Amino acid sequence: MKIWVDADACPAVIKDILYRAVDRTQVYLTLIANQMLRVPPSPWIRALQVPSGFDVADQRIAQDAEAGDIVVTADIPLAALVIAKGAIVLDPRGDLLDASNIQERLTMRNFMEGLRSGGVETGGPATFSAADRKAFANRLDGLLARRCRYDL
Repeated sequence: MKIWVDADACPAVIKDILYRAVDRTQVYLTLIANQMLRVPPSPWIRALQVPSGFDVADQRIAQDAEAGDIVVTADIPLAALVIAKGAIVLDPRGDLLDASNIQERLTMRNFMEGLRSGGVETGGPATFSAADRKAFANRLDGLLARRCRYDL
C-alpha cells in the first residue's frame, strides 16, 4: 500500500497528519503537485513536481496508483479513475469514496458544473474546519490500522 496525494489543493494540516501517520506506519507517501513542495526529511515521504497544465498531477496519480493504494483528493473525476483501478479514495474532509458512491458524486459534480457554466451562483465548499481535520485523521487511522492487521 502507498498513499498518493493530489497536493496542489490539499490543506497543510492534512499534509501534516499524513507526515506523522506515514512515519508511524512506514507506508510510502507521494505528494504530487505542479509546484515545488517542501516535505519533512523521511525515507517514507517524497514530493514529485509535475509540469504545469490542466490535470497533469491528476493524470500522474491515475497512472501510478494501484489497487489497495490510498489516494487523497477532493477531485471527483480523479477519484473515479483510481477507484476503477481498485484504489481507496479519502477526501481531505474525511469522506471515503468508493464504487458504491462515486457515481452519485460524479453526477452531482457534473450537475453543479452545468449550473455554474449557465451563470448560476452555486457558492463554494464550506470552510475547512477542525471537525474536517478530525474526521480525516480518524478515517486515515482506520485505513492504516486495517493495512497493518493484514501485514501481520
